[in-house]
Amino acid sequence: MRKLNYVAFILILGLFACKEKTKPTDKFNANAPVSVDIAIAAAQIVDKVIEVNGSVVASEFVDIRPESNGRIVFLQIPEGKMVTAGTVLAKLNDADLQAQMQKIKVQLALANINEQRNYKLLEAKGINQSDYDISLQQVNSLKADIAYTQSLIDKTVIKAPFAGQMGLKQVSLGAYISTASTIVTLQKVDQLKVDFTLPEIYQNYIKVGKNVSIESIANPGVKMIATIAAIEPQIIATSRNIKVRANLKGKLLPGAYTKVFLGENQQKPSILVPTNIIIPDSKVKQLVVVREGKAKFINVETGYRTASAVEITAGVKVGDSLVVAGMLFVRDGSDLKIGKTLPLAEIIK
Repeated sequence: MRKLNYVAFILILGLFACKEKTKPTDKFNANAPVSVDIAIAAAQIVDKVIEVNGSVVASEFVDIRPESNGRIVFLQIPEGKMVTAGTVLAKLNDADLQAQMQKIKVQLALANINEQRNYKLLEAKGINQSDYDISLQQVNSLKADIAYTQSLIDKTVIKAPFAGQMGLKQVSLGAYISTASTIVTLQKVDQLKVDFTLPEIYQNYIKVGKNVSIESIANPGVKMIATIAAIEPQIIATSRNIKVRANLKGKLLPGAYTKVFLGENQQKPSILVPTNIIIPDSKVKQLVVVREGKAKFINVETGYRTASAVEITAGVKVGDSLVVAGMLFVRDGSDLKIGKTLPLAEIIK
């Protein structure tokens, strides 16, 4: 029995010995420096360009409507054609106004005869001044009635207010229309404008007289030039956008959708880093920098973006060593072994 216990004891010791001998050695040392590549942060001039949406508008546009109600007795609208200012486009029935005008003219003729007769009597002291004044007042009143009636007659004639291109007619000859009826549209297309809005954060991208690039969705890749003519002095409260209008040097149809490309008014040096070295977090964005041979995770703020790079607006200074490769095994405070120092400008190309 003692012999059996002794054998079991020897076996147990053998097992522990084998276990110690076969225990693998750590292939990787947790405290070993992590090999990384770095790049030195440097300031550079960046051509910052933002893209916003715009819409082409005619320099002058109007919905032509009558100033009075009536039936159309004359209609001449050259659809899609150019017309000069003052061209008669339509005329409403004014027979009742013409008849009223004739009646007033007859009354005026009689009033003039009465006024002249009373003037002679006044000189001969056959009547007093008040009687003459009544006859003169009647003449002036009838003249005012004629002017008023003539204004109503003029309103029945619908003319083009300026030279431009006609749209499609919306009414037909003989139709009864009101002041709310649109007869046709007229727009001046020889001078076009582009209206666009941009967030107020980019207000330093615009100023009156600055040229911007315009690209039509109908002709992608073809750039046209527009000059900023006016800026809305008030920011739109609901969207926090600024409305801008530019004069377009080119031919497009009013209402066309365009892309507007704007650059900064004054370019300032900034730090650009590759987008793939930014460590996103739920609340902050971080970069890894080298401080005294160790990894340091720092919070950064970003700004302008390109396809391969992002601007750092806060958190990084010129001369900082940024980890650009080997970040997978880096922890905050890890010892670092610097491999290559890569040119930052070439990484972000």
